[in-house]
Amino acid sequence: MPSDPPLILGFDTSAAHCAAALLSGAEIVAVAAEDMARGQAERVMVLLEETLGKGGAAWADLTAIGVGTGPGNFTGIRISISAARGLALGLGIPAVGVSGFEARAFGMSLPASALISAPRDQVYRQDFSKHGASPPLVQSEETALSEVFDHGYALAPQIPPAKLAENIAFIACESWQTTTLAPAPQYVRAADAAPPRDAPPVLLDE
Repeated sequence: MPSDPPLILGFDTSAAHCAAALLSGAEIVAVAAEDMARGQAERVMVLLEETLGKGGAAWADLTAIGVGTGPGNFTGIRISISAARGLALGLGIPAVGVSGFEARAFGMSLPASALISAPRDQVYRQDFSKHGASPPLVQSEETALSEVFDHGYALAPQIPPAKLAENIAFIACESWQTTTLAPAPQYVRAADAAPPRDAPPVLLDE
């Protein structure tokens, strides 16, 4: 049976890291983060189990799961979301998707903007105000910073992976009771991979 107060396991593999945090009520009781450019698929479940162990908890104690949905590395995002969905289904508990923007802007006074590094010297940007969140953008860092400061928005700090996982857990704790949608990747831009340009071979009837 899930514990009382709520026990939330938050984790993220949206960049070159694997990070997890265990939240009990309002207190982080265990956290782990490792830098890794590859191997997240093999490491994530082990890291989650280790984090539970550090917090003196078991899978069956969890109330809900929080998972980072990006934007970021396409493969990393799919790894964590697949893990979250599988765990939620197997444990019979909610899984809450939390964007990297939300996690970075968590706890800030509004209006605020969150930036996430993107390929080709660009950044992903999303603004938050009392009216809600704007659609995310892809911009040059110079343009994004100029617009953020021109609008007088606070800029969310760049936080380490461990803090990212902690914030994901806190946000999931606030919304797990009202979540109705399964976590899904947040892609602001299309994948860099492109289909082959060569025409497919012609198949001849015998």
